Amino acid sequence: MKIDIYTDGACSGNPGKGGYGIVLLSGTHKKELSAGYKLTTNNRMELLAVIIGLQTIKIPKANVTIYSDSKYVCDSINLGWVYAWLKKGFKGKKNEDLWRMYLDAQKPHSIQVQWVKGHASNFYNNRCDVLATNAIHNLELLHDYAYEQIAANEK
Repeated sequence: MKIDIYTDGACSGNPGKGGYGIVLLSGTHKKELSAGYKLTTNNRMELLAVIIGLQTIKIPKANVTIYSDSKYVCDSINLGWVYAWLKKGFKGKKNEDLWRMYLDAQKPHSIQVQWVKGHASNFYNNRCDVLATNAIHNLELLHDYAYEQIAANEK
């Protein structure tokens, strides 16, 4: 089964309130997901969008193409950085918790990651941006507990 996942993350301040937006497409099916967080970073929201998109897939061995405007996410995966970080125990790397979640979420599938220019003419990337930005303004924002703990320890 072929599945396309479009993702975007947004932050109001970095760190600050954040959100992600996801559009999943498979054949004639389309699903949109989003959530907002009280305190997080843009990179965390970009990566969390990919993770949630992958975790939403119910069938194993799907052929998944992830479209993201995040060079951080795309390069970390496509250039194999995340696998090198894993071998070194993520020493000195940010977002270890999310990268480990990504590695688990991608295991059952065949993954391709495609960078798309943000805020350009890609309809679904633009839709994800709207979803992510709107999620920041939700009345009930979630907690990014892992990031909040890191931020508290840096004070």
